[in-house]
Amino acid sequence: METNRQKKIGGVIQKDLVDILQGEVRKNGLTNLIISVSKVSVTTDLSVATVYLSIFPQEKAQETLVAIKTNSKLIKHDLSQRVRLQLRKVPNLVFFIDDSLDYIEKIDNALSNKENPIENRDLLEKRRLS
Repeated sequence: METNRQKKIGGVIQKDLVDILQGEVRKNGLTNLIISVSKVSVTTDLSVATVYLSIFPQEKAQETLVAIKTNSKLIKHDLSQRVRLQLRKVPNLVFFIDDSLDYIEKIDNALSNKENPIENRDLLEKRRLS
């Protein structure tokens, strides 16, 4: 369970990372790309921050994530300049794609199609046998 300190630091990092990443998108003239920081989790020793990104359109997600990972030291430097009065040490940033929206979409599609286990009870039997 996250402590209040971890949550506060995660919130500060999340807010400033959104500004940094969206600023880079605007500065580079990319008009068809949206990067959102959906969650930041900080370890108990405050040394690593796990950053979950939602990138739209989904087709550009992997290449954008690779670009962000290669520039993570520059992003950390920009972040340290913004939070220097709030944090003594900026945690290392680890970036991942947030796939929770894809998971929700798959559930919605499954429930709306013929493969709805609530309406078609035969599917439950098939899954138990597998």
